Parts: sequence; C-alpha cells; structure tokens
Amino acid sequence: MKFVIVGKNIDVTPGLRSAVEEKIGKLERYFSTETEVHVTLSTQKDRQKIEVTIPVKGSIIRSEQVSNDMYVSIDLVEEIIERQLKKYKNKLTSSRHESADFFNQDYLETDAADDEEIQIIRNKKFDMKPMYPEDACVQMELLGHDFFVFINAESDKVSVVYKRKGNTYGLIEPEY
Repeated sequence: MKFVIVGKNIDVTPGLRSAVEEKIGKLERYFSTETEVHVTLSTQKDRQKIEVTIPVKGSIIRSEQVSNDMYVSIDLVEEIIERQLKKYKNKLTSSRHESADFFNQDYLETDAADDEEIQIIRNKKFDMKPMYPEDACVQMELLGHDFFVFINAESDKVSVVYKRKGNTYGLIEPEY
C-alpha cells in the first residue's frame, strides 16, 4: 500500500507517520501493493481527527474518527475500515475484473459470511411536493429522521437534506 499522509493544523511527525503506517498497514492483507491510501490528520482545540480514504474502482472506502488523542483516533479508524471491508466484501468484489487491481487475491478468494449480506426489508412510497431545503429540514426534524428526500422548489430536482455532526445540516443535490 502507498500512503499519502497530510496534516491540517498539525505537523505530521515521524512518530505519527509511523503510527499511521503501522496501524493502517495492517489492512495491507486486504489490498494490493499498488493501492493508495489517503490519510488526513487534523486538529481543532481538543479534537484529534483522522480521515482515511481508499479509492477502489467503482467505490470509496472511507472512515473518519475523532477523539482527544490522535493515536486513539488512528486505532479506531483502522478497526472501522476493517469491519467495513469484512461486511461489504461481497459487494466490493462482485465484479472481480474491476476490483482485481485493488484487492489482495487471498482476500478475494476467501468466502464471506452470508449472514452479513444487505437485505432490503421495507419499501416506502410517498408523494413528494416541492419545498425549499429549509422546509425539508423542519419536516425531517418533525419526523425524527436523520435525512429527508424531497423535490427542491428552487431546482425542481430530487434532493436530500441530512443531519450532520454539531447540529448542522447538509444538502445533497444531483448534478444532471
């Protein structure tokens, strides 16, 4: 694996670099040696944050962890990514020819647990009336959901508002 480690508001010391390469390097058994791992370390007040992004053809494996100690954040992010890989192995490797360059062959050839396959157990249909994103946020709060799908009155396109950390909101809009 090839590491691209960047620091925001923090110097990437040899100790931090070593900790990242050692801990995230444990994931090497899943990936080929050519796989690039993008790591961003940042700090704000008492928050030590690590973001790890591993581009794999057709998708992205990503995790972000925050704690008051960067080394704890590094440990947490490695565990999360490993759990993601095990959980979504079937999905990630469904088209072997596309993913063969990114994953280790030993990992691809082991059987994944069938009990962790994704199953859609409920299907909902509802009328969508055009509304403004702010109104969609209010509706989302009234329903007690973390996201809300609606037709944006400004663009006439299907959009999604969602809750973010710190009681803020995000808006997802299509580019088409």
